[in-house]
Amino acid sequence: MLTAYDFPSSKQAEQAGLDIILVGDSLGMTVLGYESTVQVTLDDMKHHGKAARRGANDTFMVVDMPFGAAGVDEKIDMQHAIELYRETKANALKIEGAHTAPLIKKCTQNGIPVVAHLGLTPQSFGITGYKLQAASKEEAETLIEEAKLVQQSGAVMLVLEAIPSDLAATISRNLSIPVIGIGAGADTDGQVLVYHDVLNYGVDRKPKFVKRYGDFTTGVDALKAYHEEVKAGIFPSPEFTYKKQIMDEVDA
Repeated sequence: MLTAYDFPSSKQAEQAGLDIILVGDSLGMTVLGYESTVQVTLDDMKHHGKAARRGANDTFMVVDMPFGAAGVDEKIDMQHAIELYRETKANALKIEGAHTAPLIKKCTQNGIPVVAHLGLTPQSFGITGYKLQAASKEEAETLIEEAKLVQQSGAVMLVLEAIPSDLAATISRNLSIPVIGIGAGADTDGQVLVYHDVLNYGVDRKPKFVKRYGDFTTGVDALKAYHEEVKAGIFPSPEFTYKKQIMDEVDA
């Protein structure tokens, strides 16, 4: 699984053969320049989900329910889910937190597949902080029960973020649905990383669990070269110029 937030990134993900594309609300920080995911709206997710789908028609795509769109009011939550699922042509929606188990069940009953998300849930960072979750015995036991709950509620998949690797392995073994880890070790059924983290593209942070597979910072050097060539009159040179002679025919 890889996040992708627009047409070119989802197209690259599909060309690379990724199994699942996640249009995550992390686009708030990586694409929109927000401080957190909390500022991301339902309209943002619709916009980016539709763009990502246009770039990857043949890949399973999951779209995040943003902060405030789920877990508040059952009737309104369900309307948000229907709109997001229908308009983005997603294969599933991702919903954070065990408290949304009733919504997961309702979505499932109405034909909307749901990917649950437990552990570090970025929409709740104001309470949990960006740090390792379920690090105590009590918290680990609670997380195990929450994982069982979201599966029982109908979740088709579970994302576990920033939890001890042995706990993630235990949960993966005890669930029948696929478990996707991010900062949860190698013993889950799959992994997810953020496109911009993988390619070092416009990000200033590097979480412990991120491995760089490319370096898009070379784009800055390319832009500097473009700027310098224009200022120096080097670009556009003849090979980048249309050469049709028209002025002989024009009274100027």
